[in-house]
Amino acid sequence: MADTFHPLDPLTSDEFGRTASLLNAAHGVGPGWRYASIELVEPPKADVAAFDRDGTVPDRRAVVVCFERAENKTYKAVVSLTSGSVLEWNHIPGEQANFTVDEWVECDEALRNHPDVVAALAKRGVTDMSMVFMDTWTYGDVVMPEKYKGRRLGWSDTWVKAADGANPYAGPVNGFHCVIDVNTMELLEIEDTFTVDKPEIMGEYVPRHIPERIRNASTREPLQPLEITQPEGPSFTLEGNKLEWQNWSLRVGFNYREGMTLHAISYNDNGRVRPIANRLSFAEMMVPYRDHCDDHYRRTAFDIGEWGIGFMTTSLELGCDCLGEIRYLDAVLHNSKGEPYTIKNAICIHEEDNAVLWKHVDHHAGAEVRRMRRLTVSLHVTVANYEYLTYWRFYQDGNIECEVRATGIMVVSHFDEGGTHPHGTLVDNRTYAPYHQHFLVARMDLDVDGTENTVYATETEIVPMGPDNPYGLSLRQKNTPLRTEAEGKQDFDWNSQRAWKVVNDNTKNGIGTSPAYKLVPGAAIPAMFDPKSPVLARCRAIEHTLWVTPNSPDERWPAGEFVNQSKVDHGLPEWTEANRSIENTDVVLWYVFGIHHITRPEDWPIMPVDTVNFWLKPVGFFDRNPSIDVAPTPPKACHAEGADGDHHHH
Repeated sequence: MADTFHPLDPLTSDEFGRTASLLNAAHGVGPGWRYASIELVEPPKADVAAFDRDGTVPDRRAVVVCFERAENKTYKAVVSLTSGSVLEWNHIPGEQANFTVDEWVECDEALRNHPDVVAALAKRGVTDMSMVFMDTWTYGDVVMPEKYKGRRLGWSDTWVKAADGANPYAGPVNGFHCVIDVNTMELLEIEDTFTVDKPEIMGEYVPRHIPERIRNASTREPLQPLEITQPEGPSFTLEGNKLEWQNWSLRVGFNYREGMTLHAISYNDNGRVRPIANRLSFAEMMVPYRDHCDDHYRRTAFDIGEWGIGFMTTSLELGCDCLGEIRYLDAVLHNSKGEPYTIKNAICIHEEDNAVLWKHVDHHAGAEVRRMRRLTVSLHVTVANYEYLTYWRFYQDGNIECEVRATGIMVVSHFDEGGTHPHGTLVDNRTYAPYHQHFLVARMDLDVDGTENTVYATETEIVPMGPDNPYGLSLRQKNTPLRTEAEGKQDFDWNSQRAWKVVNDNTKNGIGTSPAYKLVPGAAIPAMFDPKSPVLARCRAIEHTLWVTPNSPDERWPAGEFVNQSKVDHGLPEWTEANRSIENTDVVLWYVFGIHHITRPEDWPIMPVDTVNFWLKPVGFFDRNPSIDVAPTPPKACHAEGADGDHHHH
């Protein structure tokens, strides 16, 4: 192991390979089986602390979910890589593991080559099968045909490209869906329910496929180069997976399901290293399409639980995704045979200038201004038609920002001349994009100055008018400690500007108050489901903006561990029934946010990013502005050569 090794480092190629060979030897997990997931078992906090203190290496373990295809049986195993032994091996009855990329690719192949599919599409005038793409989706139990329950089931959309390299999502074959047994790759039925005359549309975004009349109509002047250079290199250091910059320290992790994870986030406050967060990640993502018609009623995706955004992570070496002096981390994953592969440049780390940090112009003394620099750690995933771009940003004033951008290509359907499309927006000729929502659940194990914290709802109240407040001017802040999980179920409230402070009541800052980090809510969206909806039942986690639970290593997945073909949410709603104490303990915050996507013509044929974010901000964590010591920018860096010969006004 390299000298940068840390127990939180993700599994290596070699460790994936060893895990698979141990299970093959002990339980015959080989041909006829698939590995749905192999993941590091992160050691307990105490073991990590012991390693940080004296180098004691904890047992290195992997947790595996695999399934036997012929019998349709799911198994869960724990393997010790340290001792080379299988510690646990359990059959999990009645549950389906996540879908794998291999299955997605193989379904497309199997369906496109199936004579019944070829014949049915030929009847619709689709004859060049090399232009066809069959996109397989997962099933929720409630929308699954009764006769197929208990099978590993997929349903497909069919898309046809206009030409080689053109956009398949511009060619929907509406009213045509296949139901497939993903274990046997057997076509169970073709649902050929209705046809629509194909309208003339412009669904292309690759320059050579965009019609000349549209290309020629452009009046956009070319841009002059904008160069971001750091001739002396970046200001951060990256040793293995440990990242340090401007008093910040953190570790970057990665797994198949959450994708990028951030660990051990601390801030060096004038020589005192203070913990802020133990672990930050996205634990679930639910994307319900809010259109009950034939083409869309099954379209509820759990991109984290059903697929895994680690598996969907794309390499950033392919495009201009980050600008400046960049360092990358590769990610290692495995296919469904358990064989490792590497995603080059999966995670991008770089600094960005972000305008002004603080400024004041004094009538006598002149201007003091500081530029804001931020450290950005980012990951991009492609989930079939959509892209999600995740940015965690660290600021010199102690702020942490989480930003998500959605882009890619919307699902569209054609409709008949004179027809209606009440659950979506007209985006092209007789073409609509259904309304849908993207719910993300951020799982945040905060440790503000230590593991024992209490979460307070903090709200602004109007003081009633009266003799003491004659003008109705006064406001006061009400801080309510959340003591139980029932109280920890919190909703967004615009009227009181409700936010949530994670407070350490066991210690005081220099001005005598308790240090805290505040979750400043952004992009909180309502569930908008009837409480009786069986689709909502799969993810009741979206019913509240915030949930607070006591930290438990088994409680990681807010909609349950096995989401594929799920019926009910075995996560947050079930855990919180115990109504445990969340006071002055190791708390986890589950923050639900996302995009309420009322589709627009401007989102077609490719969607400019929709950007949402939320913040973690220090409140009394520091005694004063922690960025007061940021150095001014040298004047020459603010001016182009020769643009301004003298700098006397500085």
